Amino acid sequence: MTSVTCQLLTVNCIEKGLLEMGDAGEGLIDAESRIQERMEDLARDRTKSRAGARTPEQARANESLKSLELARRELEGQLGPATHDRRRAQIAQALAEIDRRVAVELSLSAGGTPDQG
Repeated sequence: MTSVTCQLLTVNCIEKGLLEMGDAGEGLIDAESRIQERMEDLARDRTKSRAGARTPEQARANESLKSLELARRELEGQLGPATHDRRRAQIAQALAEIDRRVAVELSLSAGGTPDQG
């Protein structure tokens, strides 16, 4: 008899009142129900994400936007403590380039074509 079969038999006996369950057993059943709920939530999330499926280009543009936003935050964090004018100019130039790329990615994610300006 497998452990799964034993668990099912035990749960059936407990539900019918043939066995009494201790606190540890109740904890296991609570944990199993939480796991089941989590699996259902994940399945629901997958269904929702498939319903709003994007084209591969839009998905790539979305990932690129996330990456650019992270890079922008990092550079903004470096700009504050930067004291040398040359370094501040480099960071400002990098931020401008990120803004340009964000504009291109936004046009792609909206279904447009990128303008190389």
